[in-house]
Amino acid sequence: MFEGQRREQLRFMYYESWRKHQAGLALLPLEAQIAALIVRHPEYQALLSDREQTLNAEFGPDDAQQNPFLHLGLHLAVQEQLATDRPPGVRALYQQLLARWGEHQAEHIAMECLGTCLWEAQRRQQLPDHAAYLACLRTQLARVTH
Repeated sequence: MFEGQRREQLRFMYYESWRKHQAGLALLPLEAQIAALIVRHPEYQALLSDREQTLNAEFGPDDAQQNPFLHLGLHLAVQEQLATDRPPGVRALYQQLLARWGEHQAEHIAMECLGTCLWEAQRRQQLPDHAAYLACLRTQLARVTH
């Protein structure tokens, strides 16, 4: 979705989507999707309202504060997967999570699995393992329904 874009460009997209939303301006579809996520995450709204802070904030693995760009980006990735049912079967598993937990929590469960899958792929320098991702969702579903 964002291939070839630098960190600042990606962050500016979040800032600009939020700025336009707050100003009541027309949003492109992706901007509307980003703004809707920011509405659901009030803890990120102050950061994303300040252009300089948005573009320059640093988040390390040992920081107490979660990286909002990673978090919101994982939300976007899960939403894209659901829209396209890629990997095949993700939508059906998500629907089961959704029935039990509601939209936001179901997305967070999927995001945990996706994050783990992406971390493992990066660590192994391989493509993400879709079967492992779906297996993680099944495990989470079994865990929350019993």
